Amino acid sequence: METTITGILALSAGLLLGWMTRWLYAKYQLSSSEQKAERVKQEAIKDAENKRKEMLLEAKDQLIRDRNTQERDLRDRRAELQKFEKRLQQKEDNLEKKLQSVEEQNLSFSQKEQMLVDRGGELDTREEFLKAEIERISGLTAEEAKRMIIQKMENDAKHDAQFIINKIEQEAVTSAEKRARDILVTTLQRVATEVTSEVTVTSVSLPNEEMKGRIIGREGRNIRTLETLTGVDVIIDDTPEAVVISCFDPIRKVIAKTSLERLIQDGRIHPARIEEVVNKVAKEINQMIFEEGERVCFDLGIHNLTPELVKALGRLHFRTSYGQNVLAHSKEVAILAGMLAAEIGLDRDLARRSALLHDIGKGMESEGDENHAELGAELAKKMGEDPRVVNGIAAHHNDLEPSCPESVLVQIADAISASRPGARRETLDNYIKRLEGLEQIANSFPGVDKTYAIQAGREVRIIVNNETVNDAQARDLAKDIAKKIENDLHYPGRIKVTIIREMRVVEYAR
Repeated sequence: METTITGILALSAGLLLGWMTRWLYAKYQLSSSEQKAERVKQEAIKDAENKRKEMLLEAKDQLIRDRNTQERDLRDRRAELQKFEKRLQQKEDNLEKKLQSVEEQNLSFSQKEQMLVDRGGELDTREEFLKAEIERISGLTAEEAKRMIIQKMENDAKHDAQFIINKIEQEAVTSAEKRARDILVTTLQRVATEVTSEVTVTSVSLPNEEMKGRIIGREGRNIRTLETLTGVDVIIDDTPEAVVISCFDPIRKVIAKTSLERLIQDGRIHPARIEEVVNKVAKEINQMIFEEGERVCFDLGIHNLTPELVKALGRLHFRTSYGQNVLAHSKEVAILAGMLAAEIGLDRDLARRSALLHDIGKGMESEGDENHAELGAELAKKMGEDPRVVNGIAAHHNDLEPSCPESVLVQIADAISASRPGARRETLDNYIKRLEGLEQIANSFPGVDKTYAIQAGREVRIIVNNETVNDAQARDLAKDIAKKIENDLHYPGRIKVTIIREMRVVEYAR
């Protein structure tokens, strides 16, 4: 019985001890979970705080980037606006200068007209006075003097007629000159090419006035893009339904005109589309240039030209000189030179090759002061052409002495093509204005007595007073006049300035 009680007590004590152990373990587990939950909670709070700070930093960075972008766009717009205002101001200044120049010219013409009227009256009065003096001094009436003059003119005419007869008899001894004339006439009769081209204003027609605004674009972006890509000036003024394209380079002008016409027809006018169309048209024009050069070479039977020479020839298709297409002119000169060479027994192929390339320098771009003959000769030499061909190009304006007969034929054929009736033309007003400008500049210097613009404005000869200008001063005067011509006038090629200083002593023996 005691053993049973003891066992029960031991069992009870074991149960109690187990329960206490289990309770303590559960309490420990609960405390550990609470601590773990607290740590998780603190870590979550820290992560949330870090994310909040990161989001704030990102927001601040984005705000700063947006503000910088807006400021950069604002600066770009201000710069574009300033450029547009500057261009408008320049155009306004140019218009004012042109208006002032026109007013000065009108005033000068009026003054010259009045001077001519006054001079005419003085001459009439002086003529009457001289007529009376002549009758008084000679003791002859007007009728008697007239009869004496007529008699003297008859005698002079008889003398001149006899001189001409003798000259004709002498020329009949040799037929060289007649043979040369026959060759030239025969050659000219066989030439049937037309080399003059129409001179038209480079303008683009618009379907309506609203198209001008689309061409200009927002803040002038479209027109600025077109001008930058093509290198031309697009003039949009009050001309109804038309836009004028101005550029010294004819190829750029053709590219700009063709591109603008396609953009107007397409209707989509924005910088990206403008760049796409201009690039496409430029490729087409470059291909056309090469094809034109190849076509001329094929027509003349000239082969083995380098691609650079063929391309330079093709560029001449877009160049004109006094209304004469330079490529057609070069082709005609080649035909003439070949005919002349065949007539007199020279190398026909060499003459035609030299003649075709004689103006190739006009299709080249250069920042130096070389004329087109020098540029063309330099290119031909670089491309390995025959030295005689190089000489024919360089000597066709007498800048160098011809080294072979074919070079002389190039000069003759060039002169025939340029001087035959209807081959070239120039605006009379521009021609007179250029000559007057040269003479006015030279006459503005002290010591200048007379000025003559010759060779179609390519040379100006100046006679100075030998008492006020010595040899050293004449040399400096030539440099000063040439420099003033460069600064004040716009002209193609070069202008030669020649100073003439001489001393003449005249006495009469009575």
